[in-house]
Amino acid sequence: MNKMTNRELKNVTIPDGLNSERVDAALARLLGISRSTIVELIEAGEVKRQGKPLGKSDRVNTDDHIEILMPPQKMAPELTPTPIDGLDVVYSDENIIVINKPAGVAAHPSPGWKGPTVIGAVIAAGYTVTTSGAAERQGVVHRLDVGTTGLMVLAKDENSYSNLKDQFRDRTVKKVYHALVQGHMDPSEGTIDAPIDRHPKEDYRFAVVLNGKPSVTHYKTLEYFPAVSLVEIELETGRTHQIRVHFAALHHPLAGDMTYGADHTIATRLELTRPWLHAKELRFNHPITGSPLAFTCDYPEELTRTLTLLGHVREGE
Repeated sequence: MNKMTNRELKNVTIPDGLNSERVDAALARLLGISRSTIVELIEAGEVKRQGKPLGKSDRVNTDDHIEILMPPQKMAPELTPTPIDGLDVVYSDENIIVINKPAGVAAHPSPGWKGPTVIGAVIAAGYTVTTSGAAERQGVVHRLDVGTTGLMVLAKDENSYSNLKDQFRDRTVKKVYHALVQGHMDPSEGTIDAPIDRHPKEDYRFAVVLNGKPSVTHYKTLEYFPAVSLVEIELETGRTHQIRVHFAALHHPLAGDMTYGADHTIATRLELTRPWLHAKELRFNHPITGSPLAFTCDYPEELTRTLTLLGHVREGE
């Protein structure tokens, strides 16, 4: 340990399974930290082989001895438990936890948010999460909006966190949502390919903008009701508010989503106090064993009630 800088000089030997890998990818897997952190260390000249700094695209060989001056150690902040009634744990093992998030719960703490969080609820229930990631987002590898219900996975250890982040970044995770959108989708299925970024005038929301980040949403209509459509959505990318923004851009905002132009009268008639959006299915590979995992979860009561109301309306026509 370098006492002056609180940094550890770590020596690793490359195993046979990582032969010919790029050094950034190999060290991220070996050390259980993000590839972006490794790249920063490489660019600072703090990753060396036989005393010579490596470039991020250099390849490693079996039995290479690599020296890494690790980043400064951070004191992990104490996360505040925020218990929620009946936390629905869909799956848990020593590496990950999958929950069915209720509405009104944020993924993690953020400025101005005083309500419960997924991290706080998991901790309050006696589970642990890794300290990897930004201080306020420990263990969180993807997010759902406060008003969105459904499946979320969190990491319990550093290796799982790094692997899951890679899976989401590489778009190998299958994320399927169900949404109730205003109007009748025409065509009934298709792809929305439109870049997203902060709204140019209202920074609390997002919009389709010319120079935004590439964003792709696939959808198919499951059922038509009077004035609304039930659609199944698969995300190819995972931008903030992506589903809400894309359907609003098509003039089919999510029912109940006032932030993105939903009709208040429809929301009132359907007794909606939030956007009708549910993370229905999640598929990914276990971060340690590599085994495929697949989870689904039912709609919560308030979303089921909306469909019941629509069914009654449709049957009475």
